[in-house]
Order: sequence, then C-alpha cells, then structure tokens
Amino acid sequence: MMKKLFERPHAIQRQLSSPLLEARQRYLTYCAEHGVAKSTLREIAIYQLIVIDFLKLQGRVIVSYGDIEAAAERWSQYKAGSFSKTRFIKHATHWLRFLNLLKAPALPTYPFSGFIKEFADFMREERGLSIETINFRCGQIKTFLAELYGQRISLSDLAITQIDNVLLQRINQGKFSRRTIQTQASALRSFFRYAEQRGWCQCGLANAIRAPRVFRHETLPFSPAWKDVLRLLANTDSARPTDIRDRAILLLLAVYGLRSSEVCQLQIEDLDWEHELLQFRRVKKGQIQQFPLSRTVGGAILRYLQEVRPRSACRALFLTMRAPFRPLKPGAIGQLVRRRWQPLDVILEHYGPHSLRHACATRLINKGVSLKEIGDQLGHRNLETTRIYAKVDLTHLREVADFNIGGLLCD
Repeated sequence: MMKKLFERPHAIQRQLSSPLLEARQRYLTYCAEHGVAKSTLREIAIYQLIVIDFLKLQGRVIVSYGDIEAAAERWSQYKAGSFSKTRFIKHATHWLRFLNLLKAPALPTYPFSGFIKEFADFMREERGLSIETINFRCGQIKTFLAELYGQRISLSDLAITQIDNVLLQRINQGKFSRRTIQTQASALRSFFRYAEQRGWCQCGLANAIRAPRVFRHETLPFSPAWKDVLRLLANTDSARPTDIRDRAILLLLAVYGLRSSEVCQLQIEDLDWEHELLQFRRVKKGQIQQFPLSRTVGGAILRYLQEVRPRSACRALFLTMRAPFRPLKPGAIGQLVRRRWQPLDVILEHYGPHSLRHACATRLINKGVSLKEIGDQLGHRNLETTRIYAKVDLTHLREVADFNIGGLLCD
C-alpha cells in the first residue's frame, strides 16, 4: 500500500518503519475499497503518523473525543493553522472509530428510554407496523416525554391537564398546524393506551387526550404546477455528475410519485432492462410493486449508472458522490429536493420530496385517471387517502363552473 502512495524511498521507509503499521494499512485498504482518491489516501497516511505521535497511541487502549481535541490544539499551534486542527480531528476520529479505539461520548439518559424501547418492540412485534411509522411515533413520544422530564414530572404522576398544556403551548406558538397537532395527539394516545396496560401511568389518560378538530379534505394538497416541475427538471439537464444523479432521483419522485425512502431502498437489481420494468418495495404496505419503466426515467438512470455512479460493491442504486460511498438516506433526498426548488422562486407550503409526489397525483387526476388507479400508483392503503386529490381536478371543476343554469332559473 505504502509503495503505491509514496514515490520517494525515505517517505516509504518512514511509513513502513513507523508504529502500528498493520492498523494503518488496514484502514487505508478500507478507504481505498470505498473509493477514496489516491491523494486523500496519501494525506490520511501522513496524518496517521501525526496522530500516533501527538496522541501517543502506542500502548493506549481507548481514546476520548477530549483527548483528540487537546492533541489537535497542540498540533494547530505547532503548524499555526486552524485548518490543520480540523484535519487532525477528522482523520483521528475516523481512523480511531474504525479501530474501535474511540470512546463514545456519554449520551444523556432519561428514565423513560426503556418505556419507548418497549413500546417500539410492541408496535413492531405485536402490531406489525412499518419501521417508518415506529420511528415517527417514537420520535414524537420522546420529544413529549423530554418536555415532561424537564419539568420534573414522572410518568406515574402525569395528569391529563399537563398533556393538554403541552399541546396547547405548541398550538399557541404557531409552529405546528392543527393537523400536525392532531397527528402528535394520535401518537401520544397510542403510547398512553399501552402505558396504561403496563401500569406505567394513571388509567384514562389515553381516552382523555383531545386534539384540534380537523375536517376531512379541508385543505388542498401542496402541489406545485407541472410546468414548475418541468423547470425543476430542466435545471438538472447538464453534464455535472450531481445533476445527472439528481435528475434520475427527481424523475422517480415526479413520474412515479415515490416516497423518498422508497427511492433510497432501490437496488440495481430492481431494474429489469430486458423487459423495461421497475420494481420497488412500498414502505407502508411492505409489498413489491412493478411498473413499466418510462424511457425518460430509464434513460436518466442508465446515464447515471454509466457515467456517474461510483464503483462500489454496494447494491443500492443511489450512492453519495463522495467517498466513502454509501447509500443515500431519506434526509439527504429531502435536502436535495429543497435545494433544487430554492432558485426557482416557486411558492409552496412544503419544498420536500412529497411536493413532487403531490404533483404526480395532481397531474394524473387532471388527465382523467381514476382515484383507484392513482391510489395504486402511490401505494395508498385506503382510497380515502387518494380522495383528497379530487379537489384539485381543475379540468372537471371548470366544466361545472361553465355550466349554464340560466335556463333552469327561467323555468
């Protein structure tokens, strides 16, 4: 490895004769296998020797983040530069974490952590809920219980008035819509129903939780106009590697109405090029669905695979653009879409991936596609979820508005 990275004999000899050779080469090999550039590998090798020297790694069993910070400060004073400190911390942290020598920072523990874990196990094993639903509910409950913990209120002493006060405060702050508060209340109701069965809290709390009343279909979906979606896609029509990858992702969101997590789960094997089919797993239903592969979408994905996608053993379709290459996560796709919307000056309620999912549904219903067919494409479990898009069927609403009832009034 060292002979591949360095040319001068004395540099090679220094690397080979320095301590922890096996540990250094093992990490460098790992980085090389994950696509790290040769120049970066050379920098890592140089900093490994600096880290060994300033942290006195020989003979040490474990290293804390505080130790790295202190050593990085000494190194920056020696080199007279904050950039050197940043590089020291980065390389030391990544390498020592790889070697399992880095002591994890002490995380705050809460007395309710066990409650949330047990409730999560119940939702997964007894109710069979999807991992996305479980994580969402646990996040809502953790935030709520953290507020109670800050007020020194135990779960066993909790009263309905204290739950109401938290929800009312969120409404009065104006940071949450009534529908969001309703969703949060539903998650709390589910948790406290289980907590009552386990004897963690007083009986009757779950049934006493009230949420703002939200009328069905009282709001329109936040859908961008299709012409704006086309503008969004046009901005990715270039030879830049990130544009090529992002264009394929945006087309999947807009043409098929996929959720961001469904895009992240796509594997290379999910593309059947011979039969021009695309398959993916629905995150809520858990079932596999197949759709004809659009030539536009297929062409964008094929270009990404041939020109841009990093060489990696990972079978996920979409990877990060920088080494170490790893599958994209839903949060990264959310940032990607919001960043792409920003320069277009389009006014939307939300700018995340769901905006393109709504645009897909609105476009289909304006073309006369039935609600059942739209629900099947979007992976809705209930037709009522799809019915909201009937309110944005502008074509048929205009026909109603143009209907001449003058003759009826004369009669």
